[in-house]
Amino acid sequence: MNARVTLPASVQIAFVVFTLVLSVSVCSQLTVLVRLNDGQITEELLEADSEKDIITVEFKQADGTLITFLSDFKRRVKIFRALVLGEPEKGQSQYQALCFILHLDHGELIPSEAMARLRQKNPHLVRSAEERRGEEQFTMNAVLNMSRSWHLSTHIHNVCGEARDLVYTRQQDVKHWLDKGVEGSIFEVFPQSLNVSGLQSCSSTTDPWQSCSCTYRLNLEWFPCQLKYCRGQGSNPYKCGIKSCSKGYRFDFYTHHKHLCLWDEDT
Repeated sequence: MNARVTLPASVQIAFVVFTLVLSVSVCSQLTVLVRLNDGQITEELLEADSEKDIITVEFKQADGTLITFLSDFKRRVKIFRALVLGEPEKGQSQYQALCFILHLDHGELIPSEAMARLRQKNPHLVRSAEERRGEEQFTMNAVLNMSRSWHLSTHIHNVCGEARDLVYTRQQDVKHWLDKGVEGSIFEVFPQSLNVSGLQSCSSTTDPWQSCSCTYRLNLEWFPCQLKYCRGQGSNPYKCGIKSCSKGYRFDFYTHHKHLCLWDEDT
């Protein structure tokens, strides 16, 4: 049963959008209406499991692409998956799965325990992020062996199973994980000859079977990035809400064939 805390009127007005309630919830699910970068509105599903210490954000883009973002706090790993719809009339499969694995930095988003207690007072309100963090670019110059990915995070296989050999990471993150004692056999670093900076971009390649440098962009338009604190009758501050952020991600990576970079085919 949730404990109710009486707040000063000014505090109640300031934090009517999202509140943190005192509960013993282990798992929670929250659906938020979010305005995308192109003006379209989508439903964003946020799930938290404080026992497994993970947060998942999932939403569908205007073009039908399903984006999944999972943060594994125990292993400090974040997983991005994109299910990109294909065009069967062009001989493409129904969809293509891509996965990008990165080290999760401290303070990127709120803890899973706080997310599991998050409630919204107006579920029909369309949300826009309070802080826009711009776009960060990543050169993905290594791949993961999916059969041994559990050495890094048990969630990789569940989220990225459909991506098969299109599960990318960065050499600098590989070094970090190896220093932490992660099994090295799960990584394969690309040779220097396959560095994306020296390859022709897929968007400028006409041969569908030519290897090239592919670029994929995605935006997390709304996620809880920080906790807010209030002061009540006493002197100690307490958690009373969240700050929301948006962030763009650009992934550059090597692909064996242009036709595996579907979104560049019409460029």
